[in-house]
Amino acid sequence: MAVTNSIGGWQLLRLRSASQLLDRRVAGEPETVVRALLAVQAQDRTSWRLALRARAAGITAADVNHRLTDRRSLIVAWLNRGTLHTICSEDYSWLLALTAPSQVTANSRRLAQEGLEPEVVDRAVAFIEGALATEGPQTRTELRERLVDRGFRTDGQAMVQLLFATVNRGVAVLGPMKGVHQAFAHAREWLGRAAEPPTGEWREPALAELARRYLIGHGPATQHDLAKWAGLPLRDARSGLRSIGSDLVEMDGGLLDLANRTAAADSEEPGTRAPALPPRLLPAWDPCLVGWAAREPFLQREDESLVIPPGGGLFRPVATAAGVVAATWNIRRERERAIIGIDPFRPLDADASAGLTAEAEDVARFEGMALAR
Repeated sequence: MAVTNSIGGWQLLRLRSASQLLDRRVAGEPETVVRALLAVQAQDRTSWRLALRARAAGITAADVNHRLTDRRSLIVAWLNRGTLHTICSEDYSWLLALTAPSQVTANSRRLAQEGLEPEVVDRAVAFIEGALATEGPQTRTELRERLVDRGFRTDGQAMVQLLFATVNRGVAVLGPMKGVHQAFAHAREWLGRAAEPPTGEWREPALAELARRYLIGHGPATQHDLAKWAGLPLRDARSGLRSIGSDLVEMDGGLLDLANRTAAADSEEPGTRAPALPPRLLPAWDPCLVGWAAREPFLQREDESLVIPPGGGLFRPVATAAGVVAATWNIRRERERAIIGIDPFRPLDADASAGLTAEAEDVARFEGMALAR
């Protein structure tokens, strides 16, 4: 592992913005972004597609839905940290095998708190598996109705935890759209060979793949950042990074990055001024705010309470200026119009204001709507 010089806050912002595809928009399809970031948090089911819009040129919400429903190239599952993430179908098997076991205890505890004994959970999961295999993809509401008809409890958090158990066991994934709702699909029926669990000596190569792919979308980062993002023990993060150690460079503060990317950045013409980071409208739970143990340099500490209200259970949609969160924003969809409001923390300069206006127009385009003036 090579060692580089120290890195300042501005350099860290630029490097991570490049990793996150926030310094430019890439050409390609929705899968291009998801593959680059490995997993895109999809906890907010109404807005996660906007994270792809902010990073890929010209795509639409309909394009994303097409990948979920027709191509089956994207899926959503409870993976890293037991949180819903969008991934490419090709990455499903090994990511589930790595991250699902760490969530079993928490899921079992929550099921017990809901009064669901292990035998009852097993029967409910088997019933869901049978329903998906014989009747095809089902929405949460449809599955709830079927479970209630069979006498299973679904009130409180019982339904969510039963679905979590079903997905965590590799039985189901969130796949196609049925109207405006994403439906659960039988994992093996939906994905075919991509749903088959890894065999042989798979774990160490999978940890190495996790470390490499995480740094592609999040570097520079520390081993603690990787462990927190993936929801795995620190020893696993260390093992994965150690496996790819010859491809890494180390910076101050334990930051690691891929050597080929750092070398490319170092080769830029001396004295040249890097272009300003473009303004972006980003959704709630955007990857740039949940990819590391700390949210700086994307979000200044004095602004955290404006983005994450007390209690920490919610992330608001944010707008960036010069790469840093500078506002929150909201969208209302009324028939064929998108009504977008931006609430800056401090006055924005003319370039940032114009850039965010252009972003609002692009959000409306992405949604297939007209921007209300």
